[in-house]
Amino acid sequence: MRRLKALSLSALFLSACTLQRWQSSQSAAPDDHMAHMSAADMRAPTLAVGTSQGTPGLPASNSNAAARLAASPRHAEWVRIAWEPGSKDSLMAWIVYPVSRTKAPVVVVVHEIFGLSTWVRGVADQVAAEGFVAIAPDFLSRVRGGPSSTELASESARQLIGGVDFAERNRVIVAAANYAMTQPSAEQRYAVIGYCWGGSTTWGHAVHGGVTGFSGGVAFYGSPFATGGAAATATTPAVPAAPATDSLARIKVPVMLLNGSRDARIGAMMPAIDSIMRAMRKDYAGVNYEGAIHGFLRAQDDPATGASADAGPANLAATRDAWPRTVAFLKKNLGVR
Repeated sequence: MRRLKALSLSALFLSACTLQRWQSSQSAAPDDHMAHMSAADMRAPTLAVGTSQGTPGLPASNSNAAARLAASPRHAEWVRIAWEPGSKDSLMAWIVYPVSRTKAPVVVVVHEIFGLSTWVRGVADQVAAEGFVAIAPDFLSRVRGGPSSTELASESARQLIGGVDFAERNRVIVAAANYAMTQPSAEQRYAVIGYCWGGSTTWGHAVHGGVTGFSGGVAFYGSPFATGGAAATATTPAVPAAPATDSLARIKVPVMLLNGSRDARIGAMMPAIDSIMRAMRKDYAGVNYEGAIHGFLRAQDDPATGASADAGPANLAATRDAWPRTVAFLKKNLGVR
């Protein structure tokens, strides 16, 4: 038994050292969430012109999200949520209810660096289609000057998001989860899924521990580690420090990481993350989809240019595997049959 424990600690130490060396080599990266994104990936999401709703059973792609929302049979609405019980300050969120009349657990959907976009609301709609109460809060509610249902331009969202640290991210998730779980149609259990910036936020909430009912998190192309610390400029916001390696020991819920191999930054980190989580005997799984880009779930087979122009088939293939994995993860850990 002592020998097994020693081997586990050795694996943890070696993995941590590998990760620390990698982080040191990336210290000049200006932004934890932009450095690995191509110009095409960083292009502002645009609303679709047309009626295509994308692939049935999968979240809509970026270009199909508006049409999917317009045709959805599910009840959805904007809501203002108190930051904390009794607080007069509030944040905005989009909540979607499943058609089923039975009570359902909650899934908090965390947006990308682009803010609470039409695409993220489309993801929430698909989460509700899978049988969950889905709530997508606007993490920029405070820094944009107050709650609003007006969608920010992508560039504006990226400029503001550096002002939302991990403490505030957890406050938003807690507020959204507590609100959703108090709805008559909801059960007292929740999970978190997030994308890019939202993926890192999902890891941070797992480290934080959440509130009663927290049951797991799925991080799409977001890691628990920051590259680092550059000061804010007119075009590049400062990045709050992400959870440190040793804080992963605090994770008590299952976590899954889904990435595209063209996101080499996170792909390079995944073996170390896997080793650390296994050495700590955490419930963790990671998949790195060959040929898929950062943001593959949003991109899918939408027309693209630049470095991601030939990635459509790989992005769609990754989505077709990643989404059923996500739904299975949610159902298992939220106790849905």
